[in-house]
Amino acid sequence: MPVTKRTLTILAGITWYVGGIVLLLKGGSLLLEARTLRPDTPLPQLAVLGGLCIGGVKAWLLFRKVCKKNLARIAALTRPRIWDFYRLRFYLFLALMILTGAVLSRWAHGNFSSLIGVAVLDLSIGTALLTSSYVFWKKRIPAA
Repeated sequence: MPVTKRTLTILAGITWYVGGIVLLLKGGSLLLEARTLRPDTPLPQLAVLGGLCIGGVKAWLLFRKVCKKNLARIAALTRPRIWDFYRLRFYLFLALMILTGAVLSRWAHGNFSSLIGVAVLDLSIGTALLTSSYVFWKKRIPAA
């Protein structure tokens, strides 16, 4: 099914946003569980700060470049199709990351330190995805 490069760019950006939002919500949920285990410690609040800071660095050093590389790939497509907004290996990597995240979250339940660690990981990746997503909208992609 042929589509425009603009459509692929929008789909890539939406994927980035959805992933970022889901990870931020998941990380927040893990921190709420950690807080119920130890309500007297400020560690969950520090984990939020740490996740945001690490995510900002990840966005700048890694995710921004990944977005630009994907946009260049989309721009070079001669016959874009609906599934071309990412390469096949991205979809495989995404499936692996979702599975890994689910396993880590399940493993962390009930363990304060693990909840904090997985939450920082989720918050940092979610922050990096959302922060780097500006790349998708920075430069207008022609409709053709």
